Amino acid sequence: MKLGISLGYADQADLAAADSLVAQAQDLGYESIWSAEAYGADALTPLGWHAARTRDLRLGTGVVQMSARTPTATAMAAMTLDHLSGGRMVLGLGASGPQVVEGWYGQPYARPLERTREYIGIVRSVIARQVTVAEGRHYTLPYRPGTGLGKPLRSSLRPLRPAIPILLGAEGPLNVALAAEIADGWIPAFYSPYDDLLHRTSLQEGFARRGGAPDDFEIASLVSVEFGELEQAADRVRPLLALYIGGMGAKGANFHYNAFARLGFEDECRRIQSAYLDGHQAEAIAAVSTAMVEKVALVGPPEKVADELAAWRESLVTTLIVMNGRDKLQTLAKIAN
Repeated sequence: MKLGISLGYADQADLAAADSLVAQAQDLGYESIWSAEAYGADALTPLGWHAARTRDLRLGTGVVQMSARTPTATAMAAMTLDHLSGGRMVLGLGASGPQVVEGWYGQPYARPLERTREYIGIVRSVIARQVTVAEGRHYTLPYRPGTGLGKPLRSSLRPLRPAIPILLGAEGPLNVALAAEIADGWIPAFYSPYDDLLHRTSLQEGFARRGGAPDDFEIASLVSVEFGELEQAADRVRPLLALYIGGMGAKGANFHYNAFARLGFEDECRRIQSAYLDGHQAEAIAAVSTAMVEKVALVGPPEKVADELAAWRESLVTTLIVMNGRDKLQTLAKIAN
């Protein structure tokens, strides 16, 4: 299991700190860095910045939101970064949710699985430098109706590599199966190494549709790591879980809520979401139990975290992406090796 770090969302105030964090990760032998985007900073620009300041760290997006760019624009950005970094680009893609897709990007959200399939097909075609033609429900190249002057094109940029790894951010069973079927890897947001039977089943369904599991299929899981006394360490993770379970989506349309409910925390999720949407954030945070935190995060004294790393090593995860990594990278690297 390889180690990576999440840079989160970039802004000017954190730029110097991010440079220091990336340099430390590189010196400690971490293998990859991952950037994010929601409805503020974008995920691609920071990777260009860090590509110029690193030697061999893989540069991953965790994740690029598909509605933010046409598939050809995403492919162009990925190929450009792959060139600039000497072949270190990893393209993590995600459908996001209706609040962001429709509210921020002004794009339709319907049929996200179908849209994802079409999107990844076009991205692969562009990176392979094929003449790109699409006749899908969501994407048509050349565009019709139009002037009639559009023509099928191939990229004027010759890719550094014939294929760039594409990972799909997914939480629901159908989307996880889709990742196994058409992508080179999967990025789970909240993965539990103790309760992953549903994920294993979904992945096997997807692998069966593609004719077998690729040997190099990557599962790059985000995980919060907090050292210290157990409850105090868990307290530093509770606000994040409360935000995602309670505030990242509406009632009946929150994928993070559903992910924790599938782990057996339906009652807690209901209380968290109700409190959060009613404006009682402190109450929502308090409703996040320590058991919920321990399912998806590494929290507590270093010796406890070291013991629990065994479950992650035995899980499906191939890359552990550390969130909130400042002041923790050295300790984690030491106990992980």
